[in-house]
Amino acid sequence: MLDPSLQEFFDQRKEAWLKKQIKTSDSDEVLASKTQECQDFFTLASWLPSAAKRAGQISIATHPCTFSHPSARKNKNGYVTSVIANCPKHSDGYLRTGNVAVQPDALGNAAALDVYKFLNVRLSDEATVLEHIQGDTPQAQALLKIPTASYDELKQGFLAMVQSSAGEAITSSKIKQIYFPVAEGYHLLSVLTNSGILFELRQRLDTLRFSDDVKAKRALKKANEYSPEGYREIYDLTTIGYGGTKPQNISVFNNQNGGKAHMLASTPPHVQARDIRFPTSNFFTTSLNPWSFKHDFKYLHKVMGIATGGDIPRQTLLLARDNAIKTIVLNIMDTVHAVRAVASEQYQQGSALPAAQVIWLCHHKSDERENSDAWLEDIIHECVRWCMQYYAKSLGDQAMALGDTEFIALKQMMTQWAADNKDFLR
Repeated sequence: MLDPSLQEFFDQRKEAWLKKQIKTSDSDEVLASKTQECQDFFTLASWLPSAAKRAGQISIATHPCTFSHPSARKNKNGYVTSVIANCPKHSDGYLRTGNVAVQPDALGNAAALDVYKFLNVRLSDEATVLEHIQGDTPQAQALLKIPTASYDELKQGFLAMVQSSAGEAITSSKIKQIYFPVAEGYHLLSVLTNSGILFELRQRLDTLRFSDDVKAKRALKKANEYSPEGYREIYDLTTIGYGGTKPQNISVFNNQNGGKAHMLASTPPHVQARDIRFPTSNFFTTSLNPWSFKHDFKYLHKVMGIATGGDIPRQTLLLARDNAIKTIVLNIMDTVHAVRAVASEQYQQGSALPAAQVIWLCHHKSDERENSDAWLEDIIHECVRWCMQYYAKSLGDQAMALGDTEFIALKQMMTQWAADNKDFLR
């Protein structure tokens, strides 16, 4: 008893044969005769020997040479070697042979395509007929056990479809070629197309663009109606044709897709300049531009100058000084928020950033930042040190001398602000 998949294959062949042979004007006798002829021809004993002889007219290949040039299959030295690349799959992020699950393509005499389809029928165990024949499995031996031909004869005939030319590999001058430099000179490389990946791309794009679900959602959008789910569009596609009016001369896959394949846009991406970079060592020294604070430091210097020699009430001057320092801190926090916006993308584990600054800047530490104050003392200490250092640098010789006394006073002031306002420096 035939496997259901093989039974379906032969039923389809019979239907196609009868459709081509029978005419509406045929008599019942002619109809019965042709039906019987069809039944006799598509028995295993009759069809398998014929198919095995024709198998050599088709070459299975993952990279058919005819995609480079339709006439590249044969030259004066014989047929171009069929390339069957069995590359392992790796999670390396590359779109390449082996990383996409596709069947091998085939090229050759279009009249033998039925043999290719037969060998690629998947049986109940999900293995193809060809894989069973290559492995000499019991299923293959039972299938090819017929009175009209021996098992070995049929096996060798079918395997001719996947056997490369004997001896040295043969290429063609019609295939695009490049000289690739190596230590001892050059290798001449023939650049070939993985047609399986090419048409897998087309099928995925067509599903993405023209599936019934996408059409329904596109209709809702056109009618300005609500849809709980959206859909995706692919722009700037180019469609390329292979084989002209005879796509079957290129390959089986090409014929099945009408000779058309899609190409994605390959223009360089528009990369937006990244103004904010997550610090790798110290936020204060790598993320803050001290010269953007020059105006703030000048105002603070002016307030402190008035406090030493003016007649304005002390309380007013202290309030002005505090506001000037708070302005500097708020500007620092503007940069902090900008850095936090890129933290999830740019922060790398194991960087030299101090632990307190990791809590201060990273989203994954937000709970600790909100519910703990242990890190805050280090941030205040660094903030005061940075303010005093760049106040002196931005004012130069005009800057007032600030020492340990001012450092301690300013640190106590910020600590008190943090105690009075939970959002301070958070």
